[in-house]
Formats: sequence, structure tokens, C-alpha cells
Amino acid sequence: MKQRIIRAVAGSMVLLSVSLGYWVNENWFFLTAFVGLNLLQSSLTRWCLLERILGKMGISDENGSCSSC
Repeated sequence: MKQRIIRAVAGSMVLLSVSLGYWVNENWFFLTAFVGLNLLQSSLTRWCLLERILGKMGISDENGSCSSC
């Protein structure tokens, strides 16, 4: 469940920031870059702040165990 939430939040942030960058102000593209860099960092270090926050909220992984908490 946790991974689905993380992907949904990241995808929503990218779509929202691209939309805002296109229609409102081009500075919103920095948010897109930040989300992309955060995804790259988490793939290299295997550490994700949102995953830790969701774990503290009691949301577990698909298999029912919380391996990173």
C-alpha cells in the first residue's frame, strides 16, 4: 500500500507542477525538477521521507510488514 501511495503522490505532484508551469508561471517547473531529483535520490539511497512518514502513520507495505520503520 505504501508504494502505491508514494507513486500516486509523486505522479500527482509532477502533473500538477507541469500544469501550473504551463498555465500559471514557468517557475513551477522547479517543483517538477525537485520531485524528479527526489525520486532519483531515493532510488540510489533507498531512503524516502514520505515512506518514513507513512510508516509512522501506521500504513504498512503490501505484505503487512514495515521493513523501513
